[in-house]
Amino acid sequence: MHDARTLGYGTPYGADTYRPAYEVAAQAHRSEPVLPRQGERGVPKEARDGGAHAMAGRRAARRRRARYARRPESAVRRLLPQALVVAFLAGGTTAFLAKDKAIELTVDGRPRTLHTFADDVTGLLAEQGVPVGTHDVVAPAPGTPLASGDEVAVRYGRPVRLTLDGQRREVWTTAGTVDGALRQLGVRAEGAYLSAARSQRIGRAGLALDVRTERTVTIVADGRTRTIRTNAATVREAVAEAGVTLHGQDTTSVPPSAFPRDGQTVTVLRVTGSREVQEQIIPFEVRRTADPTLFKGTEVIERAGRPGLRRVTYYLRTVNGVRQKPRRETSETVRRPRTQLVRVGTKPHPDSVKGAEGLNWHGLAACESGGRPHAVDPSGTYGGLYQFDTHTWHSLGGSGRPQDASAEEQTFRAKKLYVSRGATPWPHCGARLHK
Repeated sequence: MHDARTLGYGTPYGADTYRPAYEVAAQAHRSEPVLPRQGERGVPKEARDGGAHAMAGRRAARRRRARYARRPESAVRRLLPQALVVAFLAGGTTAFLAKDKAIELTVDGRPRTLHTFADDVTGLLAEQGVPVGTHDVVAPAPGTPLASGDEVAVRYGRPVRLTLDGQRREVWTTAGTVDGALRQLGVRAEGAYLSAARSQRIGRAGLALDVRTERTVTIVADGRTRTIRTNAATVREAVAEAGVTLHGQDTTSVPPSAFPRDGQTVTVLRVTGSREVQEQIIPFEVRRTADPTLFKGTEVIERAGRPGLRRVTYYLRTVNGVRQKPRRETSETVRRPRTQLVRVGTKPHPDSVKGAEGLNWHGLAACESGGRPHAVDPSGTYGGLYQFDTHTWHSLGGSGRPQDASAEEQTFRAKKLYVSRGATPWPHCGARLHK
């Protein structure tokens, strides 16, 4: 609080304030010297001079008293403006002091004491040029009224690109260090791997932080079970920490590059493998076309089909001594199949052959081929129901092989052969025709 005296306008510091004239006159009267009467001798010149001055002073005082006596209201009129000025200054000073507040403002841990006329926290921050955003913390809250002696703290938010146990996310913190951010975010850091030191400061731009907490992982390998506490980043690292080495094609029940979870059980798979090549037949297609020169039911192979050949490679895998299902790896066509072309007869069969009707053709066929239209003798020379050779078959108007023709066509051509040569083409079974 101000304890200095309030001075009048134009009055130097230490001088007396204004006093009325009658007070000055009284003071002068009390200090007047005793002078000798007029005409007295032996009075020194200095005394006479002093008496003259005193008399002049008394005459001036009498004139002033007479003036104030004649106009007493003029003294009041002179004192009133000065009194008003003093009262105004005193009231303004009191109001000024009431508005002024001493506040301690701390921004991001840096305190300073200042004086402000702001009414609340919002006004103070605007007055001091302190911007705040969505992720910043202000205590007390913006809008809170201020009083002298209050403390206001501002903590700026900082973005943290946090990867916690393999899960990535962006969070905000007002902590100034990595350790403070972990506590604020509720991250259990005991035994954890941290990509930055706990004491590292976090700037306004934030930072990227990788945290791997300590987890319990069970490793099963070679008939043994090992349980470890680890903050490894991959299953492969956890297996190595358990003292298990992977060789060759060995792998794990969980992908080796996966993040090991707390309480997870990982089985080591001892893998051996080999490759086997197999050749497979590719079946050929059969394409049939109508032929009006052939009797119905007759099919003649114009071009024989040929199967193709495929070479397939299989991977044979054994896991922990158990053989797995072969896995097909590659396939290569060595030879493409060739389509078989067949002509199919559409010509109607004749009703009969004169001179050959009424014979026991069924008995002849049963004797020659067992009644099988596609029968072929062991030498491959004769075929069909009546065991035609190819030359005889063609001479009778047949096409292709007799065993490929229909039973009706074979019987028709057998009748034609009988008309021209009798039963001689069937020396052993010909007698059956007449039974």
